[in-house]
Amino acid sequence: MDEPHVAPLNTLVRSWRAGGRFVPWVDPDGGGTGTRVLALMEAPGPATVAAGDLGFSSEDNPGPTARLFKTLREESGLARGDYLRWNVVPWALHDEAGRHRPPRTDDLAEAEPALRELLAALPELRVVVTFGAPALTGMMRLLTVAEPQRLLPVLGVPHPSPRNGHRRAETHRRILVALRTAAGAARAAGLRNAD
Repeated sequence: MDEPHVAPLNTLVRSWRAGGRFVPWVDPDGGGTGTRVLALMEAPGPATVAAGDLGFSSEDNPGPTARLFKTLREESGLARGDYLRWNVVPWALHDEAGRHRPPRTDDLAEAEPALRELLAALPELRVVVTFGAPALTGMMRLLTVAEPQRLLPVLGVPHPSPRNGHRRAETHRRILVALRTAAGAARAAGLRNAD
């Protein structure tokens, strides 16, 4: 958690946790502060929340969403060290019965400062891929509610959850195309930085 490339991000996690909310740790196998691609999901899933203090926002988490994402990420050619998997609302969300729920408009507004802090900590970021309508809405809100610190390309794709099974083939294709496009942007940024 305190490897140099993720330590500043996990410092942010500690600050968000200080409010008494569960926020998973940043995956040290990802790009950390050198991230070129942000894979922005909705909110920490039930398996991540159940892991408690050992929970990471990672493609290695158990569950069908993480497995599908990892498969498509590998197929796309997006290197693990080029991207960061995160959530538009970084803390766990539950309904009145205590069940996991997707973000609502008020959640996106409340989480906006955290997303702004995260983006400021990713100076190499070149593209954001949002997974699901809440992630896309949250990212667009951030870029348009006030003058953005910097303008970033954003690709919006369906969430890779089993609940999107009615259009599974199209969902897979769209995610794969978006991740390939993001991988190309990451490679191009790496080549420019090498010059």
